Amino acid sequence: MSEESSEQLDVAIDDQKDKAPSALSSGKVLYNKKIRSRVVQAISGLCLVLIAFLLWHFLGDKSEKAATRTRAEVVPVELAAATRKDVPIQIKSIGNVEALSTVSVRSQIEGVLQRVHFTPGQEVKKGDLLFTIDPRPQQAALGQAEANLLKAMAAVRQGQDIVARDQATANNSRIIAKRDDNLVEAGVISREEYDNAVAKAQADEATVRSDQSAVGNLQAAVKAEQANVNNAKVQLSYTTIRSPLTGKTGNLVTTVGNLIRANDTTPMVTITQTAPIYATFSVPEQDLLRIRQYASASDFKAEVVIPGDESNPAEGKLSLVDNTVDTSTGTIRLKATFENGDRKLYPGQFVNVVLTLGTQHDATVVPSQAVQVGQDNSFVYVVKPDMSAEVRNVKTGTTVDGMTVIEQGVQPEEQVVTDGQLRLVPGAKVQPKSGQGRGNPDSKRGPGGNTNPGDAGGTGGGN
Repeated sequence: MSEESSEQLDVAIDDQKDKAPSALSSGKVLYNKKIRSRVVQAISGLCLVLIAFLLWHFLGDKSEKAATRTRAEVVPVELAAATRKDVPIQIKSIGNVEALSTVSVRSQIEGVLQRVHFTPGQEVKKGDLLFTIDPRPQQAALGQAEANLLKAMAAVRQGQDIVARDQATANNSRIIAKRDDNLVEAGVISREEYDNAVAKAQADEATVRSDQSAVGNLQAAVKAEQANVNNAKVQLSYTTIRSPLTGKTGNLVTTVGNLIRANDTTPMVTITQTAPIYATFSVPEQDLLRIRQYASASDFKAEVVIPGDESNPAEGKLSLVDNTVDTSTGTIRLKATFENGDRKLYPGQFVNVVLTLGTQHDATVVPSQAVQVGQDNSFVYVVKPDMSAEVRNVKTGTTVDGMTVIEQGVQPEEQVVTDGQLRLVPGAKVQPKSGQGRGNPDSKRGPGGNTNPGDAGGTGGGN
């Protein structure tokens, strides 16, 4: 028993010796994992703190610098003072020049073109000779018609002579019949002779009536031949084509020697009457009431300006207000008439049309370049007495000569910025650019500091 017990004890001791190293190693692994986890957590926390610090440092410093720069920066700008002046009340539109009259010249007969009496593009007067077509066929036809007329007239005269002869015979037969009437009553001649004389008188009268009818037919034939002569003369007159109006000739389609067909689809030349001339344009139907209201005013006028020649507008008068409004566009068509003595306006030309209705007195105006266009409305930068910029929404009116009428938003004598708006923000400090006094419009510039007032656009202008 003792030996068995000692053997079991030795086995148990050996088992404990084998298990001890395994338990020690697993505990050490767990401890190492905890250490690494704490180190990673500590490093992550330090990184987050460092990133937050860096973000705070750079962003906060940048915003402070921007705020400091915004507060400190003084923007150089050009200034102009809002003023009062009388401005015309105008409606502006784009129009198209139309000729007063256009004629397409075509031949009314067929023949060979013999001569052209003008140069393409030449100004011609009404009645001037333009073309000559070979007249020989028409001259021959006229000669034949005149010969037939003479023949018919001779036949009429011959018929009239026959009528006169038969009339004399009939008169003689009536006299004989009247005399035989007395003789038969006296018993000098027989009744038979008397009846023969009466029958002959009646037959001669019937012959006269027949001759007169024949003469009537011959006279009708004379009229027909006269009509043929007149038609031949008309056809002969078509061999010379004259200008139906005073105007400017266009391109010559055909040349001498070509066969000209009557009423051809292609005209030989087109003539346009350009003095006077029309300018046709359309305005919104909302302006119709104002146009009718001012139409009788003494200063109501229409002007056209050719793009590129703004300094020489042509002045005319409104001659047509159409009788209907175009429902698809909401506009109404108008026409103005211009004398165009210098032939400056050409048919088909696009022009800027300005209707001057009257004059708006003491209107508040600013240079047009001061008006900026926003998403919802127009605005200007107004400079307050402390030289800070303020955004002011405005309601604009007519734009004339680089000046825009401000109907609401700016008062006279207030300073507005005309150049340098891109660098401005509300509240920014400004100073006039070198060489310009504060709001001085007389420093070798146009109104509001423009170097060229004519270049000022109507940015915020309206009609």
